[in-house]
Amino acid sequence: MRQGSGGQAVIRFRAAGVSLLLAHLLLVGWLTLRPLDVPWMTAANLQPFAGIKADLSLGPVAAARHIGKELLLLAPLGVLLPLAGGRLLVSPWASLTRTVAAGALISLAIELGQTGVPGQVVDVDSLFLNTVGVGLAHVLIVPAWRSRLRRREQQQGHSLSGHGHERPRTSPGTAASHAHGHVSQGSTPTISRVGIAP
Repeated sequence: MRQGSGGQAVIRFRAAGVSLLLAHLLLVGWLTLRPLDVPWMTAANLQPFAGIKADLSLGPVAAARHIGKELLLLAPLGVLLPLAGGRLLVSPWASLTRTVAAGALISLAIELGQTGVPGQVVDVDSLFLNTVGVGLAHVLIVPAWRSRLRRREQQQGHSLSGHGHERPRTSPGTAASHAHGHVSQGSTPTISRVGIAP
């Protein structure tokens, strides 16, 4: 990768991505793995889509709030994971697959960690919704972001090549002498006339 302004931009984005990724994971860990003091708890949901059906039965507002919360919890990973990777030339499908797989593994680790945390309930639908949120965020943002960075890098490369390979200008006489195989020795010096002393 060219280490020009485009390469430096990728390095800056990658450093920012790593920092934001760590901050987001710390926030998610605090939200999902801290003990909660609750008067009662629902049973763990290990049946796929049972939790989503229960949310939908509460009405559109409550369902949108509960389902949207699960979709948004890990959605930033869909952008932060590719950003931390810092790759521009990569297959969109390969990038989506890796990002979704990483999001699913992180969500699975959270669900497994919640089994031993008081007040936290394990829900298999959370794993599904978290993973879908990661994939949606990736599809909506990452391809356009990478395309924009690639265009910027190509524009920087064209501008540098245009300034670095400018041909010197030659006069018509010099061009003609080069065409006939003669090498010009420069212009003939002239001597100013000196008047004869009286």
